[in-house]
Formats: sequence, C-alpha cells, structure tokens
Amino acid sequence: MTPSVLIVGAGPVGMTLASELTRYGVEVRIVDQAPARTDKSKAMVLWSRTLELLDRGGAEGAAPFVEAGFKIAGVTFVAGADVVGRVAMDAIPSQHAYALAIPQSETERLLEERLAEQGVTVERSTEATSIALEADGARAVLRRADGAEEAVRADWLVGCDGAHSAVRHALNMPFAGETLLSDWVLADVHMQGYPRPDTDASIHWHRDGVLLIFPIQPGRYRIIGDLPYTDGQSAPTPALDQVQALVDRRGPAGTRLFDPIWLSGFRINGRKVASYRRGRAFLAGDAAHIHSPAGGQGMNTGMQDAINLAWKMALVVHGRADQALLDSYSPERSGVGEEVLKAAERLTSVATLKNPLAQGVRNAVGRLLLGVPRITHGVADAMSEVAIHYADSPLNGPGVRGLMRPGERVPPAAGQVPVGAGSAPRFVLFADHTPALVAMAERFGDLVDPAIRPALHDGTIALVRPDGYLACSATGPDLVEAYLSRLAAHPDPSLPRCPVRHERRPAAGHPDPEGMRALMQRHGLVPVVA
Repeated sequence: MTPSVLIVGAGPVGMTLASELTRYGVEVRIVDQAPARTDKSKAMVLWSRTLELLDRGGAEGAAPFVEAGFKIAGVTFVAGADVVGRVAMDAIPSQHAYALAIPQSETERLLEERLAEQGVTVERSTEATSIALEADGARAVLRRADGAEEAVRADWLVGCDGAHSAVRHALNMPFAGETLLSDWVLADVHMQGYPRPDTDASIHWHRDGVLLIFPIQPGRYRIIGDLPYTDGQSAPTPALDQVQALVDRRGPAGTRLFDPIWLSGFRINGRKVASYRRGRAFLAGDAAHIHSPAGGQGMNTGMQDAINLAWKMALVVHGRADQALLDSYSPERSGVGEEVLKAAERLTSVATLKNPLAQGVRNAVGRLLLGVPRITHGVADAMSEVAIHYADSPLNGPGVRGLMRPGERVPPAAGQVPVGAGSAPRFVLFADHTPALVAMAERFGDLVDPAIRPALHDGTIALVRPDGYLACSATGPDLVEAYLSRLAAHPDPSLPRCPVRHERRPAAGHPDPEGMRALMQRHGLVPVVA
C-alpha cells in the first residue's frame, strides 16, 4: 500500500509526527538511517507546553514521560558568588508546572514504544535517497544497510532528519545562518557538593563566560560552558578534569565531578529555512531550524512542529478540510522558529559577555528584573512554552474585543479530556449549550467535536483548534459558522468568508504580554517562545 505520508527521520520529532498521524488514521511509513535510537542524553528537557500536547495522544498521555523523568522546580541565576534571582516553575499556569528532565534516549524509547502499540515499526538502517517531488506526491529510493533498494511513492513527504537533512538538501532549500565562533563543552556527570536542591538548575554568569548546571536526577547533572574558539572542524571533546576546572572557576565551590556518562564538545549554529514547505514536502525540527541550546528549546520546538502539522495534514488527507489549511503550517511554525533563533542568540550573547562594564550592567538589570514577581512569572511562562501563541496566523478568525485573542493558547482544564485527544482532530466549541450550536456542530461534524464545553467567557462562543489554540470567538454563531465553512473541504457558498483578525492590542486592565516578553528578551533572560 502506498503510504499517505513518508517520514524521513525517527528522532523525537519524526516519531511524534508518526504517532499523531497514526492515531488520526493516516497511513505512515517512518525511516531512519541510524541502526538504533540514540543512547545519549542529548536534548534533555520536556517543557510544560510539550507535556500538555503529549497528554492528547496515547492512552496515558504524558504520564509515562513524567514517570521516567525528574521534575525541576526552578532556575537560579548566579553572578560570581551572588545570587541574582530565581525563577520558580510552580506558578506556571499548567498542570505540568515544572521542567521535566528526561534524557533524549528515554524520550525516544517512550515514543517508539507508543508507536509499536499503534502498530507502527520504525524502519532503521534505511536511508532515503533520490528524493523528488511530483505534483501529487513524492518519490524516493530507500536504501538499506545490505545495499537493497526500494522505490517508494507517498502522497506527502516530511523531513524530520536533523541538521544535515537529506530531504532539505534534495529539495534545495537554503539553510541560512552562521556558526558562533566559540567552543562549548557538554558533560553529563555525577557530582557531589552541589549547594542547591537537586530540583533547581543554576546559570552562572562569570567574567570568563557562562556555566549551566542542570539536574538530570539526584546526583547526576548536565554541565555546559563556553570556551575560547580553537581551530579545527569541530570543538574538541573535553576530559573530565577540564570540566572540573571549569566548574571550580565559574561554578559553586566544593563540588566534585566523577563517573562521567557523556563528554562532548560542540559549536553553536544558528540556521533556518525560509519556508517549511515546498509543494507536497514539509520540514520539521532541526531539518528546518537549529540554534543555541540556551533555553533548552530545540527538541520541544520540533515536537511542536510535528503536532502542529499532524492535525492539519490528517484533516486534509481524510478530505475533511481544504488543502489550504496546510498553508498555515509554515507561517505559524516558521514564526516560532524565527523567534526561538533570535531569542537563543540574545540569551547566549548576554550570558557570554566579556566586557566587565557590560557584565555589571547585565547583573544589575537581571537582579532588578528577577526581583519582580510579575517578571519572573513571565520568564517561567516563556521558558515553559505556555507563552507560545500565533498572533499573526492566517488561521485566526474574529475575536471578541477585550478577551482572549485568536492564536492564544487555551489552557487545558483539569478533569477535562484534552482538546485534540481521540482518533480524529476536531475543533471544540466552548459556549452555552443551545440548539443552534448543536445543529452547527452536527453540520460541521467532520471538523467539530459534537460535545460542546462550558463557555470560556459568559455570552461568547469560542472555537478552539485541535492543538489547543483559540481559532475564533464571537457573541453569536454566524461568524463561527462562516469560519468553519472557510476551512471545510467543500465550503458553503451561501456563507460569507470569515475575516482574518490581526488586532493585537492587550485586553483592557491586563498587562501587555508582548511588552513583558520584549523586556525580558532584551536583557537576555529568556526566549520568547519555543
């Protein structure tokens, strides 16, 4: 059988996409050149928003990931021997009010097990070559380790195959950006003498550079720091005593590193494609964007790329929505990727300042900002990715002035089935239950869940996307019905096209979240989105 979607790359992004599409009834085939999933810790944190989205898929949602991980309660900023401030995670407006430390090897294991339960096997030691697009699909040759080749065709192709993406190269999609001229060390080690709770990460601003200490589990930590640039094609792998010396100079006194699990050197690349789509092909994750590890946003950004694409692709593949729905993937996720790239660059630049005067200003501003609860809450929201929004999405319909704006996240409610759960991606109506709304839900049954949920605000009708973002809102059903007609595979010509809303002013009486994020980014405290 010809697969509806061929996914190249079976890391966290590719497997997330495969799992989402499979539960929505889309045929997939997923291949990866590597003989086995990674055994390294690599990307090591799942943020609140990613966990919320994982709750939508699988019988247990995000629970297996939470069980396998370790909850981080806060991040402490330190300059020399002085604490600049602390960002606590417990105020994040989410059921997952923490950062989850979990090695990428465990994330991949759990995703592969979920796929196996869904009846999907990752085809490993399989390279995709001779990739070519057609008007109605894509062709590729799959080459296995023994040299055997298979010509395949798919209706859609998605490259989730990392920074050196074969799909991106085959489609000649430029990967614009640059490499930062500094070397970095990464060490996953055991450590004694850490002066803070194991549930806290710490960022040390030192006159020589930056040092990050992130707990993986009690007694085991990830350490990252920058070093002067050296000649060579790649940064050298450090020895344990070099990492110990770096911690002794920049980090807390009295620590002892031992029993290293993984030592590596790396350089930071900041690169991104201009568009995530070319005809019947899409890019997601590191194939589309790579950036500094500052903020720990990379894997989460890619997994959220996959979730964004999956529900749209499923509706189109099943003939329930117009193919134009897929045109929203690139602008939405490219916008997020662009902000992640810029914010990570700012965060890295501020953390690695070398000028003593600039360092003093940074420390003073950081101490001032991190002393304001409203600011620290905003930092936590941005770190945890619950601040992600699509203010300029082409999918945004009208909104009720002064209330939540289209493109904003609708927080999952405790005790409710998550929006987007189940075997079909459907929009959900939040409104007072009326016969007119019941009839509308039935009329658009391919797009809308028949169960109407309690109104988000009195007297309003809100339509929430399958990924939990507000699509539109109104005080009457006409505009919502017009919005749905615009998305439907066969729109009703008797209904007007629903206008796209771009109004971005903050609700009266509430702080401007854009202004708060801009202030924090300017001083390098946190990325905007992830």
